Amino acid sequence: DDAQGRRILEIDPASSFGTGSHDTTQLCMCALEDNVKPGDTVLDMGTGSGILAIAAAMLGAEVRTVVDIDENCLRTAQENAEKNHVSIGRGLCGDALRDEKLAEDIGSGYSVIVGMAPMFFAKTAEGGTLICSGILNERADEVRAALEKAGFEVVNHAKSDDWSAFTAKK
Repeated sequence: DDAQGRRILEIDPASSFGTGSHDTTQLCMCALEDNVKPGDTVLDMGTGSGILAIAAAMLGAEVRTVVDIDENCLRTAQENAEKNHVSIGRGLCGDALRDEKLAEDIGSGYSVIVGMAPMFFAKTAEGGTLICSGILNERADEVRAALEKAGFEVVNHAKSDDWSAFTAKK
């Protein structure tokens, strides 16, 4: 129950990553709340349980694509989306960093991308947002430099005790 009247996201991660209790997920959730607007188009790379894609959909985004290297994660993400009465678009399985066809199939022009890799600059719409997390604080400067080298402007660096998340704009 939530006394603040907010919507509750229910998740059963099964064997997938993404319960909502880890700092990296919480940092991404905060970044989504700060950045996602109704009608934004979203790509979730490494969707796991689907928690971030579902959160984006609950914020009014059109989640077009979720990607994971594990087919079980894609099934779990779709099941969790159904439990939360939202759509998270098509699921694609594979490693987009090594599979050129998959990278092409993902498409481009996304308003918001949750993930981390230089390839996302080309997939992000002009003025779009990249949210990346799962970064140990001691590696944050290295990741910031990689984001800037790829062409992104870092607009927020959020931290917890051990972890960092970046929000960057194209």
